[in-house]
Amino acid sequence: MTRYSKLFEQTQLEGLQLKTKTAMAPMTRCFADDETGVVNTEIAEYYRRRAKDGIGLIISEGVVISDRAKGNPGVPGIYTQEQIEAWKEVTNAVHDEGGTIIAQIWHVGRLSHHELIKGQQPQAPSAIAAAGQVPRFRKPYEIPEEMTKADIKEVVAQYAQVAKNALEAGFDGVEIHGAHGYLIDQFNSEFSNKRTDEYGGDLKQRLTFMKEVISAVINAIGAERVIIRFSPHKVDAPEYRWDDAEKAIQTYVEAFKEVGVKIIHPSMLNFYEDVKDGKNLYEIVRNYWSGPIIGVGDLTPESAERALEAGWIDVAAIGRPLISNPDYLHRIQQGEPLVEYDAATHLPKLI
Repeated sequence: MTRYSKLFEQTQLEGLQLKTKTAMAPMTRCFADDETGVVNTEIAEYYRRRAKDGIGLIISEGVVISDRAKGNPGVPGIYTQEQIEAWKEVTNAVHDEGGTIIAQIWHVGRLSHHELIKGQQPQAPSAIAAAGQVPRFRKPYEIPEEMTKADIKEVVAQYAQVAKNALEAGFDGVEIHGAHGYLIDQFNSEFSNKRTDEYGGDLKQRLTFMKEVISAVINAIGAERVIIRFSPHKVDAPEYRWDDAEKAIQTYVEAFKEVGVKIIHPSMLNFYEDVKDGKNLYEIVRNYWSGPIIGVGDLTPESAERALEAGWIDVAAIGRPLISNPDYLHRIQQGEPLVEYDAATHLPKLI
């Protein structure tokens, strides 16, 4: 028997039954049809291989909620019937292998460019441009359009609709992408949200948009099928951290409890980074949250096992090693070496 006994335990996250305490972290791959946002057979086989290996929970790459939500070429959508029908091949492939798969639903907000979103202006809580360039597109971020209250209502409704679409497509649930400087996180962050209405103010007040999205999605498909991802990290501000991590975590957790969240996915680039007083993010989150936690952040089999044993997390999410090793669990169970991830080798193709 493998020494990674916790990783290989079966578990249940509310309504999600998992074969192991592992997850495939959401990773943008950009292999959908760029014009239609439709996935293909190659993508279905990509996810099938990870399910066949025994990964407990597959979290899809970010799936955009509208044509205006897109931030990279080649990302898939789930807002048209053609997109929904195409995803059925993916979910069927995963289910055929006894796997569980959820869709990460995504709006990038200001982290886009009008050429990617059919000539439309990127949306954001405030008309403040992000620093840097659009990944894989290499054009500077533009000044976004400040969302009106009507815009906000429309986007909240879009989140709810694509959650229903995800179930129609055969997904077992959804993860709301509320992290990394994308639209929801833009509302949450003081440097991208300068609003003076009910969507602005201190952190508790800035979380209003996120709470409205979560509530709408939960009302659409049920709390047991919904995960929220949040993080101090911003792709456009990599050095950013919360000024007071513990206070921020308390505020987020209070918001999650208020709207009935059951499962959370705090996200760190480095799981064991010291965020306050020698403690990692997950240690602090666990002090305030007794429900299921998915953890991520450059985890190895050894460090994931340790985090599970400590009780900081309930499921360990693996990222890039699963790109280069579709048989990841088999390899660590048998003591076989892992193929090292290399962007030049593994990013241009699906294996």
